[in-house]
Amino acid sequence: MVALSVADGVLIVAALAFAWSIGAHYTGACMGMAFSAGAVTRREALGWMAVLTAVGAAVASGKVVGNIGLNLVDAPELSAVSAAAVVGTAFALTTVYNYAKVPTSTIQIFVFCLIGVSLGAGIPVHWGNVVGLVEIWATAPLAAVALGYLFTRLLSLRSGVERPATGSRWSSPAAALLVVMALAASFAMGANDVANATAVFVSTGLTSILLAGVIGGLALAVGVVSWGGRLLSTVSFDIVRLDRRMAVAAQAAQATVILVAVVLVGAFTSMNQALIGGMAGAGLARGERTIHWPTLRGILVGWAVGPASGILAGLACTVALVRLGVPL
Repeated sequence: MVALSVADGVLIVAALAFAWSIGAHYTGACMGMAFSAGAVTRREALGWMAVLTAVGAAVASGKVVGNIGLNLVDAPELSAVSAAAVVGTAFALTTVYNYAKVPTSTIQIFVFCLIGVSLGAGIPVHWGNVVGLVEIWATAPLAAVALGYLFTRLLSLRSGVERPATGSRWSSPAAALLVVMALAASFAMGANDVANATAVFVSTGLTSILLAGVIGGLALAVGVVSWGGRLLSTVSFDIVRLDRRMAVAAQAAQATVILVAVVLVGAFTSMNQALIGGMAGAGLARGERTIHWPTLRGILVGWAVGPASGILAGLACTVALVRLGVPL
């Protein structure tokens, strides 16, 4: 049995806490539409999401965890202390933004905290891989806009999709489709976001890629069921006025973009940015007047805040550790 150092213990606790927070954070982005539409109860939404999130992290996150854990910085030089600084800083920064209700991406905060800590600790950054990841981040919301538009137009051709429910909440095809898309988004979230928390296990040699996904997925699931209920209704309907068909299209666009990035490319991208792109595309398909442009502009500004603050916070954390005499 391998003995763990104090630094390893701190890293594990910080990573699992971050995974717990991420799981709770994304209940609205994954199940919020289905819950708000009355297609699922609160218990069903949280229970099903927890299961699908854990499964997605365990079976579909391998490429992302390996890519992020090994290819963004020179992994052999990333110590347990430096990795704990990355995850702890990202967790703290995300918590601050959540409290202040500033729309940001946990993925982008994590990556730029990693870059900030690496720069401060003198760890080589693989800038080509970082640039490739940023290109995916720029492309994903645009792809979601296009898919949201396309899916809305296709669903609009099928008037039966919006047929009112008679008796059971499952009588509406739109409600059933919305639940399916929410479950797909939950699976995608596990595959996509677990690397935020546990890719550092691979970087530091604590676990294999598979085990990092399994452990992180379980922590995500605990976050969903223990704290996700208060965030379940936080889908930003202030951006676009959605009917059920538009909601199905937006959620389908989100899940498609995330799964393509994760499974085919081996990169992670923002759940919220993909969802907002899908919502914007659905709004465009129904007419520009359905989109609240001031709200959307505010979200775009928020997206720019995360990366800049991540680098600064990572650098500041590293400087503070050096001044305290903590070996990196």
